[in-house]
Amino acid sequence: MALKFAAKLADLVEDEPLGVTIGEERIALYLLDGEVHATHNVCTHQFALLSDGYMEDGCIECPLHQGRFDIRTGAAQCAPVTQPIRVYGVQVEGGEVFVDL
Repeated sequence: MALKFAAKLADLVEDEPLGVTIGEERIALYLLDGEVHATHNVCTHQFALLSDGYMEDGCIECPLHQGRFDIRTGAAQCAPVTQPIRVYGVQVEGGEVFVDL
């Protein structure tokens, strides 16, 4: 496990994605139903930051073409996206969020 610091838990707001960069990786963090989730922050359809998108019903909608991904699994939910996004393991300790890269 390669846990890397991503953000303070206090920086996360329910249903509002937060984009962070860890090394060279663009990561999107989500607080959903009190649990923290992390995905790759770039849409698999075309380059757009998912953290600029809209969260609803456990999915993140790409701001460019409105494709949706499941935040928990990374699965593509509707056209035009067909490829899933990467999901990362998350650990919260002492008010800090760590992502397993």
